[in-house]
Amino acid sequence: MNEKEEGVMAMYRESRPQDYVGEADTTNYLPWSLLTIVLGLIAWLIISLSNAENQRNALMTKACQDIVFPAELDKHCLSLVRTRDHWWEHVYYGLTHLRP
Repeated sequence: MNEKEEGVMAMYRESRPQDYVGEADTTNYLPWSLLTIVLGLIAWLIISLSNAENQRNALMTKACQDIVFPAELDKHCLSLVRTRDHWWEHVYYGLTHLRP
């Protein structure tokens, strides 16, 4: 560059505002990342509590007893059984009844 262009560029750099909207990133990513991880963990725990309570209720009510061998359990039935109408009923029962 020649001296004239350098002078114009120096004037431009000095007259430029310090903070542009897209220049400085003011987002704090650590709390948002932790919030996302915690919400994912809570969702995973709710899903697993619902599944565990569903299977526990099926075992307590003997909903998955094998037809041919009454002393055995039908494991395929245990993975597909629905003992209550909604998943939140399993979660509510699991959270409020700590002992069966």
